[in-house]
Amino acid sequence: MLAHYCTALTSNSKNSCLFFFRITKHSSLCSTLQNPKRAMPPTSKARIIAEYAKSSRSSCKTCSKAISAKALRLGLVSRDSRGFDMTKWHHLGCFSDKIDSTEHIGGFDSLQSCDQEALKKLAEQVSNGDQDVEISRKSSKRTDEDAEESELEKINTKKTKLSIANEEASLDIAFSLSDVRDNYKDATLLPKWKAFQTIIFLERDDGLRDSNKIAAFDFDGCLAKTSVKRVGADAWSIMFPSIPDKLLSLYNDGFKLVIFTNESNIDRWKNKRQVAVDSKIGRLNNFIKHVKVPIQVFIACGFDGKVEDPFRKPKPGMWQIMEKHFNSGISIDMDQSFYVGDAAGRPNDHSDADIKFAKVIGLKFLVPEDYFGV
Repeated sequence: MLAHYCTALTSNSKNSCLFFFRITKHSSLCSTLQNPKRAMPPTSKARIIAEYAKSSRSSCKTCSKAISAKALRLGLVSRDSRGFDMTKWHHLGCFSDKIDSTEHIGGFDSLQSCDQEALKKLAEQVSNGDQDVEISRKSSKRTDEDAEESELEKINTKKTKLSIANEEASLDIAFSLSDVRDNYKDATLLPKWKAFQTIIFLERDDGLRDSNKIAAFDFDGCLAKTSVKRVGADAWSIMFPSIPDKLLSLYNDGFKLVIFTNESNIDRWKNKRQVAVDSKIGRLNNFIKHVKVPIQVFIACGFDGKVEDPFRKPKPGMWQIMEKHFNSGISIDMDQSFYVGDAAGRPNDHSDADIKFAKVIGLKFLVPEDYFGV
């Protein structure tokens, strides 16, 4: 057959180019059929793995910040041109690649249940985000440039509303149940109260329901009148008469009530730490009994002029612990959730810790006078 083409080339110069193309194409096709791997190099889709960081040497490929040791990290594993596996690590909050199913995540079964729930919610969020983008593309009638700009704005807005992905709010606190204690330093805690690093918390009050809607409050000067000159479980009074009814209404509407409060005396009163712990926890227990509504509580005890405590407001550590580990893995609706506190940076306020706490998390902020009414 090839000899026939050569004869045709010499006898018909006008068709020489056409015959040359056919011969070349024929030879190429034969080569392809005989060696298909040569024509179509294999490609492999990146797979996802999850694990707890063995050290703090790895960095997130999205935000470029270090991933703390023992923190949950997600890796995208792909095959490079040399045939070696290459893993790109990400913080949980920075991961934005599509997750088809948690069943496809390597190491998923070895994670703690709370982290498994967090990954399931992340997969749902990414999937819903992809659907939103596709619907918007089909319905948009503007130019391609305007449509692209609009999509980027929507995606960025959604990311800022997810407090776990907020760059300032992500502290990468390595939490482990084995580090939870029944005492805070040398002070014994009352029943149902636990300690982790520099926080004391009431994880599960009777009747408490985890929710995607969080109604969060400061305690001193917001829910209760207290004084640094008075010590004791009974040294408080209700701040506003409407508080019990307001809290009950929120609970009935499906909100989870959470108190985030600073208490520096617990760390400063080294010789009277037990007194300070019993006073603070006693007040909170009595307040909860008074309002008759289940409430989750987090107390930031750390106080050091040289080192900033990640749990002390305005730092968002208490919120992050609640969101990641004590809300049953339920994703929080930031549009419906809010925070009420008296430290708003006004002329007569003792600080601006509460308003900054709400801002760094991405919560709507209210002062108690406006929310509970004077």
